[in-house]
Amino acid sequence: MEPGYDPLELAKRVRALVVRQGPGGVEERRYYRFRGGRWYGGIATGDVVGCNLRCGFCWSWRTASHVMARGFFCTPAEAFRRLMSIALRRGYRLVRLSGGEPTISRGHLLELLEAFRGKGLGFVLETNGILVGADRSYASELAEFKHLIVRVSLKGTNEQEFHSLTLAKPDFFRYQLKALKNLVDAGLEPGERVYAAVMLSFSPPENYEQLKERLAEISPELAEEIDEEYVILYPHVVELMRRRGLRPRLAFKPNDVPKFMI
Repeated sequence: MEPGYDPLELAKRVRALVVRQGPGGVEERRYYRFRGGRWYGGIATGDVVGCNLRCGFCWSWRTASHVMARGFFCTPAEAFRRLMSIALRRGYRLVRLSGGEPTISRGHLLELLEAFRGKGLGFVLETNGILVGADRSYASELAEFKHLIVRVSLKGTNEQEFHSLTLAKPDFFRYQLKALKNLVDAGLEPGERVYAAVMLSFSPPENYEQLKERLAEISPELAEEIDEEYVILYPHVVELMRRRGLRPRLAFKPNDVPKFMI
């Protein structure tokens, strides 16, 4: 029997706790916080609660990704107002959803994207991609928003690393790759409006090169424009890795994060 859990089934269970139907059938999503930050050169961020993976290096495991009951519910309109307020106050040109897995609340996400249409801001969707990889129609819906940039965060470079880092069934790494293909096929420009981010702290160089070959089969631009991720050694991240028995090959202290990661 294949080891690990099914992230699609976990997404259903998480959704039941972090998504609810508000008045008029509006889909409300549980958030942990809204904040500004230095990433991407400055961006307004909504951190959603709940994820369908259990990564052993997750920076938000205590507050957003591995918990379901914290935070507060927001309608898409409320989330829009909070993000727009931060962006205007700080002069940001980008907003994003992060923390947990934003795609779990499909209706909420699509309505929020619609609210930002024509507002002159780019919207970065940080996602593990599994739900988009499982459903081509989701990619087609996302591709309708020209202000959207999708960052698919790959958990390692292959099926074995994916399982080691997330404890999920290894085959679901292919769903992450399929998300990239679905989004490219739907019309998002590879390397510009959709790209891969890869956690490399636990990967030998030869595995990374093999991943680039797999990405190039989808689109050469995906293999050329990769956001390289490495573990940041926040104390709570170190604690989680210790619990899971993970030892990074390369990691950075919070005060020594290289500029290419910001």
